[in-house]
Amino acid sequence: MTIAVCPGSYDPVTLGHLDVFRRARAVADQVVVLVAHNAAKRPLLSVETRVELIRAAVADLDGVRVQATSGLLAETLRELRADLVVKGIRGGADFDAELPMALMNRHLSGVETVFVPGDPALAHVASSLVKDVARHGGPIDDLVPPGVADAVRAALTAGETR
Repeated sequence: MTIAVCPGSYDPVTLGHLDVFRRARAVADQVVVLVAHNAAKRPLLSVETRVELIRAAVADLDGVRVQATSGLLAETLRELRADLVVKGIRGGADFDAELPMALMNRHLSGVETVFVPGDPALAHVASSLVKDVARHGGPIDDLVPPGVADAVRAALTAGETR
C-alpha cells in the first residue's frame, strides 16, 4: 500500500490544495493531509479549525485522512510509514521555496518529495492572498471549499475585537 503525505499549514485550505489532495490520491492508496504548525507564521485559524475544515472538504475522498502535527516532518513520515511527500507548486517561487525542504526531508527520512504542478486555473490562489482579500472585505467563497470563507471571516472579526 502506497502512503502519500501532503504537509502544509493550510491557513486556510484552498481549492488549489484540494486539487493536490485529489491528484495525490490518484497515485497513492492512502493520502494523509498533515496540518502543521509553522512557527515562522502567525496563523489566522487554529490547527484544530484547519483540521476540521479540511476533513469536511475531503469527506467525499476515500483513502484521504487528515491529522495535525507539531513535530519534525521527517519523524512523522517515519511514524506513518510514508512512501512519498506530495507538494503542489504554482511556479518557480514555490519550487525555490520547496526544494530545500524536500532535500532536507529526504536527507532525514529517505522519503522523496514529488512536486505536482498546480492547476493553471488556480495558480493565483494562495492562502496568504485569500486572507488578504478577506481582510479587505473581498469575496473568497470561490477560492476555498464550502465553510472555509465563513471561518476566515469569523476569525478576522474575532481578531478585530481582541
